[in-house]
Amino acid sequence: MPAHAAAPRLTTYAHGGGCACKIPPGELEEVLGGLPSPQHDEVLVGLNNGDDAAAVRLDGRTAVLSTADFFTPVVDDAYDWGRIAAANALSDIYAMGGTPMVAINLVGWPRETLPMELLAEVLRGGLAVAEQAGCPLIGGHTVDDPEPKYGLSVTGTAPIQDLLRNDAAEPGLPLTLTKPIGLGLLNNRHKTTGEVFAEAVETMVTLNRDAAQAAVAAGARAATDVTGFGLLGHLYKMCRGSGVGARLEAAAVPLIDGAAEALREGYVSGGTRRNLDWVREHLSAGGGIGEEELLTLADAQTSGGLLVVGEVPGYPVIGHTTPAPETGGPVLEIR
Repeated sequence: MPAHAAAPRLTTYAHGGGCACKIPPGELEEVLGGLPSPQHDEVLVGLNNGDDAAAVRLDGRTAVLSTADFFTPVVDDAYDWGRIAAANALSDIYAMGGTPMVAINLVGWPRETLPMELLAEVLRGGLAVAEQAGCPLIGGHTVDDPEPKYGLSVTGTAPIQDLLRNDAAEPGLPLTLTKPIGLGLLNNRHKTTGEVFAEAVETMVTLNRDAAQAAVAAGARAATDVTGFGLLGHLYKMCRGSGVGARLEAAAVPLIDGAAEALREGYVSGGTRRNLDWVREHLSAGGGIGEEELLTLADAQTSGGLLVVGEVPGYPVIGHTTPAPETGGPVLEIR
Protein backbone atom coordinates (compact mmCIF):
# COMPACT_ATOMS: atom_id res chain seq x y z
CA MET A 1 0.00 0.00 0.00
CA PRO A 2 1.24 3.54 -0.64
CA ALA A 3 2.50 5.32 2.45
CA HIS A 4 -0.07 7.79 3.76
CA ALA A 5 -0.84 9.95 6.77
CA ALA A 6 -2.20 7.01 8.79
CA ALA A 7 0.90 4.89 8.27
CA PRO A 8 3.19 4.27 11.26
CA ARG A 9 5.97 6.84 11.77
CA LEU A 10 9.01 4.80 10.80
CA THR A 11 11.52 7.06 12.56
CA THR A 12 9.93 6.28 15.93
CA TYR A 13 10.92 2.62 15.54
CA ALA A 14 14.65 3.36 15.57
CA HIS A 15 17.06 4.69 18.20
CA GLY A 16 18.78 6.88 15.60
CA GLY A 17 18.22 7.97 12.04
CA GLY A 18 20.13 7.51 8.79
CA CYS A 19 23.90 7.85 8.84
CA ALA A 20 23.72 9.48 12.27
CA CYS A 21 23.32 5.97 13.69
CA LYS A 22 26.81 4.95 12.59
CA ILE A 23 29.27 3.67 15.16
CA PRO A 24 31.40 6.71 16.13
CA PRO A 25 34.53 7.01 14.00
CA GLY A 26 36.95 6.83 16.91
CA GLU A 27 35.39 3.63 18.25
CA LEU A 28 35.27 2.09 14.78
CA GLU A 29 38.95 2.79 14.19
CA GLU A 30 39.86 1.12 17.47
CA VAL A 31 38.07 -2.03 16.33
CA LEU A 32 39.55 -2.03 12.83
CA GLY A 33 43.00 -1.17 14.16
CA GLY A 34 43.20 -4.57 15.82
CA LEU A 35 42.55 -6.45 12.58
CA PRO A 36 45.26 -7.49 10.14
CA SER A 37 45.16 -5.75 6.77
CA PRO A 38 44.81 -8.43 4.07
CA GLN A 39 47.72 -8.41 1.65
CA HIS A 40 46.66 -9.12 -1.92
CA ASP A 41 48.51 -7.83 -4.96
CA GLU A 42 45.29 -6.94 -6.77
CA VAL A 43 43.82 -4.82 -3.95
CA LEU A 44 44.10 -1.15 -4.92
CA VAL A 45 42.03 0.31 -2.06
CA GLY A 46 41.45 -1.69 1.11
CA LEU A 47 41.03 -1.07 4.83
CA ASN A 48 43.99 1.21 5.40
CA ASN A 49 42.43 4.64 4.89
CA GLY A 50 38.73 3.90 5.38
CA ASP A 51 37.80 4.83 1.81
CA ASP A 52 34.24 4.79 0.48
CA ALA A 53 34.52 1.44 -1.31
CA ALA A 54 37.02 -1.34 -1.81
CA ALA A 55 38.80 -1.43 -5.18
CA VAL A 56 40.34 -4.55 -6.69
CA ARG A 57 42.22 -4.72 -9.98
CA LEU A 58 40.24 -6.67 -12.58
CA ASP A 59 42.75 -6.20 -15.38
CA GLY A 60 45.30 -3.60 -16.45
CA ARG A 61 42.66 -0.90 -16.96
CA THR A 62 39.64 -1.66 -14.77
CA ALA A 63 38.96 -1.91 -11.04
CA VAL A 64 36.01 -3.65 -9.43
CA LEU A 65 34.45 -1.58 -6.62
CA SER A 66 32.48 -3.07 -3.73
CA THR A 67 30.52 -1.45 -0.91
CA ALA A 68 27.58 -1.94 1.44
CA ASP A 69 25.55 0.69 3.25
CA PHE A 70 22.33 0.46 5.25
CA PHE A 71 20.70 2.34 8.10
CA THR A 72 17.60 2.91 10.18
CA PRO A 73 14.76 5.19 8.91
CA VAL A 74 15.72 8.80 8.35
CA VAL A 75 12.21 9.84 7.25
CA ASP A 76 8.74 8.49 7.98
CA ASP A 77 7.68 7.98 4.37
CA ALA A 78 8.65 4.41 3.45
CA TYR A 79 9.12 5.09 -0.27
CA ASP A 80 11.32 8.11 0.38
CA TRP A 81 13.38 6.17 2.92
CA GLY A 82 14.01 3.51 0.28
CA ARG A 83 15.06 6.14 -2.23
CA ILE A 84 17.38 7.89 0.24
CA ALA A 85 19.05 4.66 1.40
CA ALA A 86 19.63 3.51 -2.17
CA ALA A 87 21.09 6.85 -3.27
CA ASN A 88 23.34 6.82 -0.19
CA ALA A 89 24.70 3.35 -0.96
CA LEU A 90 25.25 4.11 -4.64
CA SER A 91 27.15 7.23 -3.59
CA ASP A 92 30.07 5.12 -2.36
CA ILE A 93 30.67 3.95 -5.92
CA TYR A 94 30.35 7.47 -7.35
CA ALA A 95 32.72 8.80 -4.68
CA MET A 96 35.40 6.48 -6.11
CA GLY A 97 34.82 7.76 -9.65
CA GLY A 98 32.99 4.57 -10.60
CA THR A 99 29.83 3.29 -12.24
CA PRO A 100 27.46 0.98 -10.29
CA MET A 101 26.88 -2.28 -12.14
CA VAL A 102 24.65 -4.37 -9.85
CA ALA A 103 23.11 -4.07 -6.37
CA ILE A 104 21.27 -6.25 -3.88
CA ASN A 105 18.92 -5.28 -1.04
CA LEU A 106 19.90 -5.47 2.64
CA VAL A 107 16.83 -5.51 4.92
CA GLY A 108 16.09 -5.76 8.62
CA TRP A 109 12.36 -5.67 9.36
CA PRO A 110 10.24 -6.01 12.54
CA ARG A 111 7.73 -8.29 10.83
CA GLU A 112 5.41 -8.54 13.84
CA THR A 113 5.37 -4.76 14.39
CA LEU A 114 5.31 -3.10 10.98
CA PRO A 115 3.14 -4.18 8.04
CA MET A 116 4.84 -5.90 5.13
CA GLU A 117 3.12 -3.43 2.80
CA LEU A 118 5.43 -0.75 4.18
CA LEU A 119 8.45 -2.91 3.42
CA ALA A 120 7.21 -3.22 -0.14
CA GLU A 121 7.19 0.59 -0.35
CA VAL A 122 10.75 0.77 0.95
CA LEU A 123 11.88 -1.72 -1.68
CA ARG A 124 9.95 0.11 -4.38
CA GLY A 125 11.75 3.33 -3.47
CA GLY A 126 15.14 1.63 -3.62
CA LEU A 127 14.30 0.12 -6.98
CA ALA A 128 13.26 3.50 -8.39
CA VAL A 129 16.61 5.08 -7.56
CA ALA A 130 18.59 2.06 -8.78
CA GLU A 131 16.75 2.23 -12.09
CA GLN A 132 17.54 5.95 -12.30
CA ALA A 133 21.20 5.04 -11.82
CA GLY A 134 20.98 2.36 -14.52
CA CYS A 135 22.00 -0.23 -11.93
CA PRO A 136 20.11 -3.57 -11.82
CA LEU A 137 18.79 -4.19 -8.29
CA ILE A 138 18.40 -7.93 -8.03
CA GLY A 139 17.48 -9.91 -4.92
CA GLY A 140 19.11 -9.43 -1.54
CA HIS A 141 18.90 -10.61 2.04
CA THR A 142 16.32 -10.02 4.78
CA VAL A 143 16.27 -10.67 8.53
CA ASP A 144 13.62 -10.26 11.22
CA ASP A 145 14.95 -7.31 13.22
CA PRO A 146 13.53 -5.26 16.14
CA GLU A 147 14.56 -2.09 14.24
CA PRO A 148 13.83 -1.47 10.56
CA LYS A 149 16.98 -1.17 8.46
CA TYR A 150 17.47 -0.85 4.73
CA GLY A 151 20.28 -0.33 2.27
CA LEU A 152 22.20 -1.90 -0.59
CA SER A 153 25.33 -3.83 -1.33
CA VAL A 154 26.67 -2.42 -4.59
CA THR A 155 29.29 -3.62 -7.05
CA GLY A 156 30.71 -1.22 -9.61
CA THR A 157 33.64 -0.61 -11.89
CA ALA A 158 36.01 2.27 -12.57
CA PRO A 159 38.94 2.88 -14.89
CA ILE A 160 42.00 2.56 -12.67
CA GLN A 161 43.37 5.85 -13.98
CA ASP A 162 40.15 7.64 -12.92
CA LEU A 163 39.91 6.30 -9.37
CA LEU A 164 38.99 8.96 -6.81
CA ARG A 165 40.62 8.12 -3.48
CA ASN A 166 40.68 9.71 -0.05
CA ASP A 167 44.48 9.27 0.22
CA ALA A 168 45.39 11.06 -3.02
CA ALA A 169 44.92 14.72 -2.03
CA GLU A 170 47.75 17.14 -2.78
CA PRO A 171 48.36 20.52 -1.11
CA GLY A 172 47.42 23.80 -2.73
CA LEU A 173 44.22 22.65 -4.44
CA PRO A 174 40.63 23.92 -4.03
CA LEU A 175 38.06 21.96 -2.03
CA THR A 176 34.69 21.58 -3.74
CA LEU A 177 31.43 20.46 -2.08
CA THR A 178 28.59 19.28 -4.30
CA LYS A 179 25.60 19.32 -1.89
CA PRO A 180 24.65 21.59 1.00
CA ILE A 181 25.10 20.36 4.56
CA GLY A 182 22.60 20.52 7.44
CA LEU A 183 20.66 17.42 6.45
CA GLY A 184 21.25 15.79 9.83
CA LEU A 185 19.75 18.75 11.66
CA LEU A 186 16.57 18.61 9.58
CA ASN A 187 16.36 14.82 9.82
CA ASN A 188 16.64 15.04 13.59
CA ARG A 189 13.91 17.67 13.67
CA HIS A 190 11.74 15.48 11.45
CA LYS A 191 12.23 12.50 13.78
CA THR A 192 11.24 14.62 16.79
CA THR A 193 8.36 16.65 15.37
CA GLY A 194 7.14 14.87 12.24
CA GLU A 195 7.70 18.01 10.14
CA VAL A 196 8.54 17.15 6.53
CA PHE A 197 11.35 18.99 4.74
CA ALA A 198 10.88 18.45 1.02
CA GLU A 199 14.15 20.13 0.03
CA ALA A 200 16.10 17.84 2.35
CA VAL A 201 14.42 14.76 0.87
CA GLU A 202 15.13 15.94 -2.68
CA THR A 203 18.76 16.60 -1.78
CA MET A 204 19.19 13.15 -0.24
CA VAL A 205 17.63 11.27 -3.17
CA THR A 206 19.75 13.13 -5.73
CA LEU A 207 22.42 10.85 -7.14
CA ASN A 208 26.06 11.91 -6.95
CA ARG A 209 26.56 10.54 -10.46
CA ASP A 210 26.75 13.88 -12.29
CA ALA A 211 29.05 15.38 -9.66
CA ALA A 212 31.38 12.37 -9.86
CA GLN A 213 31.53 12.51 -13.64
CA ALA A 214 32.27 16.23 -13.49
CA ALA A 215 35.03 15.65 -10.93
CA VAL A 216 36.71 12.98 -13.06
CA ALA A 217 36.37 15.17 -16.17
CA ALA A 218 38.01 18.04 -14.26
CA GLY A 219 41.02 15.84 -13.48
CA ALA A 220 40.34 15.28 -9.77
CA ARG A 221 42.15 12.41 -8.10
CA ALA A 222 40.90 12.69 -4.50
CA ALA A 223 37.33 12.73 -3.23
CA THR A 224 34.99 11.26 -0.64
CA ASP A 225 31.30 11.52 0.05
CA VAL A 226 30.04 13.41 3.09
CA THR A 227 27.84 11.16 5.20
CA GLY A 228 27.70 10.09 8.82
CA PHE A 229 31.03 11.54 10.00
CA GLY A 230 30.07 15.02 8.82
CA LEU A 231 32.03 17.44 6.65
CA LEU A 232 34.74 17.86 9.29
CA GLY A 233 35.10 14.15 9.91
CA HIS A 234 35.35 13.18 6.26
CA LEU A 235 37.71 16.07 5.49
CA TYR A 236 39.92 15.07 8.41
CA LYS A 237 40.03 11.45 7.21
CA MET A 238 41.03 12.56 3.72
CA CYS A 239 43.71 14.92 5.01
CA ARG A 240 45.12 12.31 7.37
CA GLY A 241 45.15 9.63 4.67
CA SER A 242 46.85 11.96 2.20
CA GLY A 243 49.30 13.60 4.57
CA VAL A 244 48.01 17.14 3.94
CA GLY A 245 46.15 19.82 5.85
CA ALA A 246 43.12 21.91 4.87
CA ARG A 247 41.73 25.36 5.39
CA LEU A 248 37.94 25.54 5.39
CA GLU A 249 36.05 28.80 4.78
CA ALA A 250 32.95 28.32 6.93
CA ALA A 251 31.00 31.11 5.21
CA ALA A 252 31.48 29.41 1.83
CA VAL A 253 29.95 26.09 2.92
CA PRO A 254 26.38 25.86 1.56
CA LEU A 255 23.69 25.18 4.18
CA ILE A 256 20.30 23.76 3.37
CA ASP A 257 17.29 25.95 4.17
CA GLY A 258 15.97 25.45 7.70
CA ALA A 259 19.16 23.92 9.10
CA ALA A 260 20.29 27.04 10.94
CA GLU A 261 16.91 27.31 12.65
CA ALA A 262 17.00 23.62 13.58
CA LEU A 263 20.43 24.14 15.12
CA ARG A 264 19.23 27.12 17.17
CA GLU A 265 16.32 25.05 18.45
CA GLY A 266 18.61 22.23 19.56
CA TYR A 267 17.98 19.48 17.00
CA VAL A 268 21.56 18.23 17.13
CA SER A 269 22.05 14.46 16.96
CA GLY A 270 24.35 12.52 19.23
CA GLY A 271 26.25 11.40 16.13
CA THR A 272 27.02 15.03 15.25
CA ARG A 273 28.37 15.74 18.74
CA ARG A 274 30.54 12.61 18.59
CA ASN A 275 31.88 13.71 15.19
CA LEU A 276 32.97 17.05 16.64
CA ASP A 277 34.51 15.40 19.71
CA TRP A 278 36.55 13.17 17.39
CA VAL A 279 38.07 15.97 15.29
CA ARG A 280 38.23 18.78 17.86
CA GLU A 281 41.85 18.17 18.86
CA HIS A 282 42.87 18.26 15.19
CA LEU A 283 41.39 21.65 14.28
CA SER A 284 41.89 25.31 14.97
CA ALA A 285 39.00 27.77 14.68
CA GLY A 286 39.47 31.42 13.82
CA GLY A 287 37.67 34.37 15.33
CA GLY A 288 33.93 34.25 14.88
CA ILE A 289 33.84 30.44 14.65
CA GLY A 290 32.02 29.20 17.73
CA GLU A 291 30.45 25.96 18.87
CA GLU A 292 27.35 26.38 16.69
CA GLU A 293 29.43 26.76 13.54
CA LEU A 294 31.54 23.73 14.45
CA LEU A 295 28.46 21.61 15.15
CA THR A 296 27.04 22.58 11.77
CA LEU A 297 30.26 21.58 10.03
CA ALA A 298 30.27 18.28 11.97
CA ASP A 299 26.57 17.59 11.24
CA ALA A 300 26.04 13.91 10.45
CA GLN A 301 24.79 13.83 6.87
CA THR A 302 22.75 11.17 5.15
CA SER A 303 23.30 10.83 1.39
CA GLY A 304 25.34 14.03 1.31
CA GLY A 305 27.42 15.37 -1.55
CA LEU A 306 30.95 14.75 -2.71
CA LEU A 307 33.93 16.54 -1.19
CA VAL A 308 36.40 16.86 -4.05
CA VAL A 309 40.00 18.01 -4.01
CA GLY A 310 40.04 20.22 -7.07
CA GLU A 311 37.67 22.70 -8.66
CA VAL A 312 34.55 21.15 -10.18
CA PRO A 313 32.61 23.47 -12.50
CA GLY A 314 29.13 24.30 -11.25
CA TYR A 315 29.80 23.59 -7.57
CA PRO A 316 31.04 25.85 -4.73
CA VAL A 317 34.65 25.98 -3.57
CA ILE A 318 34.73 25.91 0.25
CA GLY A 319 38.45 26.04 0.99
CA HIS A 320 41.73 24.50 -0.08
CA THR A 321 44.28 21.90 0.90
CA THR A 322 47.52 22.97 2.56
CA PRO A 323 50.91 21.38 3.18
CA ALA A 324 51.06 18.88 6.03
CA PRO A 325 51.08 20.69 9.38
CA GLU A 326 54.15 20.74 11.53
CA THR A 327 54.34 18.03 14.18
CA GLY A 328 51.51 18.51 16.62
CA GLY A 329 49.86 21.26 14.58
CA PRO A 330 46.16 21.25 13.64
CA VAL A 331 45.24 19.41 10.45
CA LEU A 332 42.13 21.52 9.83
CA GLU A 333 41.89 25.30 9.98
CA ILE A 334 38.40 26.78 10.11
CA ARG A 335 38.08 30.42 9.13
